[in-house]
Amino acid sequence: MSSLHISQGSFRLSDTRTLTLETLDIQAGDSWAFVGANGSGKSALARALADELVLLNGERSSDFKHAVRISFEQLQKLVSDEWQRNNTDLLSPGEEDTGRTVAEIIQEDVKDPARCAQLAELFGITPLLSRRFKYLSTGETRKTLLCRALMPQPDLLILDEPFDGLDVNSRAQLAALLSDLSGHGYTLVLVLNRFDEVPDFIRQVGVLADCTLASQGTREQVMADALVAQLAHSENLDGLALPETEDPTQTTTLPADQPLIVLRDGIVSYDDRPILNHLDWQVNPKEHWQIVGPNGAGKSTLLSLITGDHPQGYSNDLTLFGRRRGSGETIWDIKRHIGYVSSSLHLDYRVSTNVRNVILSGFFDSIGIYQAVSDRQRQLADQWLALLGLQGEAPFHSLSWGQQRLALIARALVKHPTLLILDEPLQGLDPLNRQLVRRFIDVLIGQGNTQLLFVSHHAEDAPQSITHRLSFVPDAAGYRYQHDALA
Repeated sequence: MSSLHISQGSFRLSDTRTLTLETLDIQAGDSWAFVGANGSGKSALARALADELVLLNGERSSDFKHAVRISFEQLQKLVSDEWQRNNTDLLSPGEEDTGRTVAEIIQEDVKDPARCAQLAELFGITPLLSRRFKYLSTGETRKTLLCRALMPQPDLLILDEPFDGLDVNSRAQLAALLSDLSGHGYTLVLVLNRFDEVPDFIRQVGVLADCTLASQGTREQVMADALVAQLAHSENLDGLALPETEDPTQTTTLPADQPLIVLRDGIVSYDDRPILNHLDWQVNPKEHWQIVGPNGAGKSTLLSLITGDHPQGYSNDLTLFGRRRGSGETIWDIKRHIGYVSSSLHLDYRVSTNVRNVILSGFFDSIGIYQAVSDRQRQLADQWLALLGLQGEAPFHSLSWGQQRLALIARALVKHPTLLILDEPLQGLDPLNRQLVRRFIDVLIGQGNTQLLFVSHHAEDAPQSITHRLSFVPDAAGYRYQHDALA
């Protein structure tokens, strides 16, 4: 019986990135789905299984004789190439369209009209065999590509995002066809972006995060895992409104055309040693910034200026939430606009309490609950719990580190701050927990009006909601500051 085995595998993606697969076994007749967010390493995994990546360390052995990988990119290139054969809009009267037919595409590598007809019948595209491939619908081109892949009778079929770009009916049809192939003994590997795309016939599931195979097992085992269940839960939150503020009639919304932060020629120094050295920076409405740089670069110093905690804030040309520092504002005038989560806050939250109380403590900016909680506050806390997919009565310290971090982020958001500062929110998290926190950051920021400052050492940590990046770049004089708008 054929099998593919990977042990302690490290595959090269670039000079700085690798795909890590600690152990993976795929047996003949298996049906696998690997699920992960964008950037998690899904397509890299598909290429590694197809022996298209350089193995840096570990072992990869396979006695599958003919593995075939199909990707959406391959399909797009095939369609593009067909259109480039000639531009039919410019054909002269009587000039022949040289685009290839579906039958020609299917038999590009293996010429066998009988098998082509057999596969076309299986996939329900027999009437399309004489049609020009480039005129087909997305679903029809997907079936054509599958027929072409099956012509040489592969013993391992790897499908990278097979449902991408398909409507509901086309997805159902394709899932049914793949189920039939699995039933006929084909070994199938599906690489997917969403848990709800995993077809019913799939028996084994793996979860990718940060280019690591973070979880794997039978479908029932993996989907029952609390972290995986929360990731699956997050897929269905698009368009849901965040819970309201405690008193919706009292808002602290700033004018839509006014920057949240303006720092001009910012300088902070200790003993004549510059920590911040002539930094100009402005955060405009609807911008979400990532601040990156090595330890000691001054990221924490910049944060302390923004939170009002640094004494040199008064000596700088700094405007926060529409008010110049030193114009008579109180520290509360600054902090009421800010929600703050850091690894140090996480470590300090050592009280023995449940998850609901952690979120409720955000109404009081306290660690723990030391005063009466209103019915309205409890109602809102329960809405936050439902949004996150967490159980309110669960002891806070019984959660995974990433789930605890999520609860603390919700604690910071219950008052709907104008600005949420997440200082190294992924620090100390394993790959699956990092993916969990990143995904929920995107959900929470995408649905509310809060703007985000996301502080990290690495640019690749950024959630998808980030629009701009401020980088502390080492140079001969210390650090220079690079501002980038992200596409």
